[in-house]
Amino acid sequence: MTYQQIEQVAKNKLSEKRFYHSQCVAEQCEVLAKIYNVPIEKAKLVGIAHDIAKEMEKEEMKQYAKENAIEIDEIEKHHIKLLHAKIGADICKKQFLFDEQMVRAIEAHTTGKKEMDILAKILFVADAIGDDRNWEDLEEIRSIAKKDINSAVLYILDLNIKERIEKKKLIHIDSIDCRNELLM
Repeated sequence: MTYQQIEQVAKNKLSEKRFYHSQCVAEQCEVLAKIYNVPIEKAKLVGIAHDIAKEMEKEEMKQYAKENAIEIDEIEKHHIKLLHAKIGADICKKQFLFDEQMVRAIEAHTTGKKEMDILAKILFVADAIGDDRNWEDLEEIRSIAKKDINSAVLYILDLNIKERIEKKKLIHIDSIDCRNELLM
């Protein structure tokens, strides 16, 4: 499917706010793809499609996971909305015929993961630095992202983990593993 076709599916499936977020992520994916020599169309596609399952209801997510043999880990059982990454990746593979690299990028976009390749890192960072975001450190993160994608991933992971600790929320092991791998 073309970018325009997938964008239309996203527009029809997502709220106006979530669709705008996806457009912002696609734009940042394009910017970062140019810097890191990644195929632009591929980066934009994962950007526009990454949250395709984000607004599914919790029960719908559980049912989709069951029907499509998507494994739900212990953290996801407690925070079912995390499943949107795995479900979105599955939808993109089956409906949009995304390749394995694109599928893995979408799977990792929320928590990060060990062994993320450059496309996965671009999507992870782009998800945090789109024009719809208003982090205190946003400009600093954007600047870091343009120089060193690994440092940007680490910076975002640290912010997310710190926030989850302050709110006494669970931290997915994939985030810890990703962080540790970057530090090693």
